[in-house]
Amino acid sequence: MPLTSSSTVSTALAPYGWDDAWAEQFTPYAAEGLLPGRVVRVDRGQCDVVTTDGVIRADTAFVTPHDPMRVVCTGDWVAVDPTGTPRYVRAYLPRRTAFVRSTSSKRSDGQILAANVDHAVVAVSLAVELDLGRIERFLALAWESGAQPLVVLTKADLVPDPVTLAHLVQDVETSAPGVTVLSVSAQDGEGLDVLIALLGSGTSVLLGQSGAGKSTLANALKGEDVMTVQAARDVDGKGRHTTTTRNLLALPGGGVLIDTPGLRGVGLYDAETGVGQVFAEIEELAGRCRFHDCAHESEPGCAVTAAVDSGELPARRLDSYRKLKRENQWIVAKTDARVRAELRRDWKRKHAEGRAAVEAKRKGWR
Repeated sequence: MPLTSSSTVSTALAPYGWDDAWAEQFTPYAAEGLLPGRVVRVDRGQCDVVTTDGVIRADTAFVTPHDPMRVVCTGDWVAVDPTGTPRYVRAYLPRRTAFVRSTSSKRSDGQILAANVDHAVVAVSLAVELDLGRIERFLALAWESGAQPLVVLTKADLVPDPVTLAHLVQDVETSAPGVTVLSVSAQDGEGLDVLIALLGSGTSVLLGQSGAGKSTLANALKGEDVMTVQAARDVDGKGRHTTTTRNLLALPGGGVLIDTPGLRGVGLYDAETGVGQVFAEIEELAGRCRFHDCAHESEPGCAVTAAVDSGELPARRLDSYRKLKRENQWIVAKTDARVRAELRRDWKRKHAEGRAAVEAKRKGWR
């Protein structure tokens, strides 16, 4: 069977993100007569792959199925058997980026949600009260993935007062340093032109809870109803999972969009760098603390708590930072014996300091 020409591959796959770097990485597989393609959907051990032959169905059994970090994922570039029934994915190319969360299992393994993503779009509904802590959690995972985060406040038509809307955007911007925050209405088209321009190159993944309006937004970006939409409950803005699999769509104005199911649980997975970027102002303040291992609680000379006392830093931000740092340490410690030992030593030190403080107070009372 003759090999597919590079020009044919480029023409067919360029709208899905194929470039010279991917072509170079695929060279060994091309020599074996395998077909390049990008995974647009995965379900039940099989996947849909867009190739020069169109979208084909392929089995993923040849790729290690037991490690959730190594299974074939939406967004992967893969090497597929050109013939055979069924067709098989033989390998996937090394991922440039990967959006990973902790699984719900007691082992807290990582689960990869999307691969080779350039932009992580966090969709947040304005139909309900903003949960800034959840936004910070999504952003920590987004930064850790290697993608550029973007927060999109959906259903902006439900906030007709421009002053109120501006305040909501500002609240999110305060919780998202270095991140663009847009208000968008798929209903009347407000803000869509800006969003389309931002997502016009590269691959974007659409993230958020059920009811955030992701499928409606995906349809608006695609310019047609490609995703089923269900109404959210008025009482809490939540909805059933309209999207049940991760789907990759080529956008008419350029770029690629991965729509994901609503995420109930967004557990961190070794996201220390991501947490640091979300709370960049706290990390900067921490560099001014008197002690390098300051816990930002009651230590003397703590620049972070001083910023809270002065009103420079919202107390909510510090509480959220502490929570995500503790959670991330716990996740890492479950798989890293060295970290577990360090945490145990730190706990013993703080326990001893607490007992010493109590004893000192008792002596002072005598």
